[in-house]
Amino acid sequence: MTSRPQPDLEELPALPRDDDGPVFQEPWQAQAFAMTLRLHEAGCFTWSEWAQSLGAEITRAGEAGEPDLGDTYYHHWLAALEKLVAAKGLVASDALAERKAAWAHAAAHTPHGAPILLREDPA
Repeated sequence: MTSRPQPDLEELPALPRDDDGPVFQEPWQAQAFAMTLRLHEAGCFTWSEWAQSLGAEITRAGEAGEPDLGDTYYHHWLAALEKLVAAKGLVASDALAERKAAWAHAAAHTPHGAPILLREDPA
């Protein structure tokens, strides 16, 4: 069995971290981070591809004039992950857009403090 090289977090200098490693302000940030690591470990993309994708997303946001208020890093992370998995054919762009729309709709119609639940598609 061959093992994949571990990701080099030093390739991500803007990654919010402390002495113990990455830090997250919200659960979704940790989930996006974990999904990225798992997809890398599964061989879906190299760590260099990931670092390039994230860097391109951060650059795109800066060039578009999007403000960096200190809370945007994981928004860029998630956007880069969505673009990379679509480019790799791991998910269809339209399926991703539909899921995001369903999530936004469910979130808008969920009382504050209640868990957001997505209805299962009828079979």
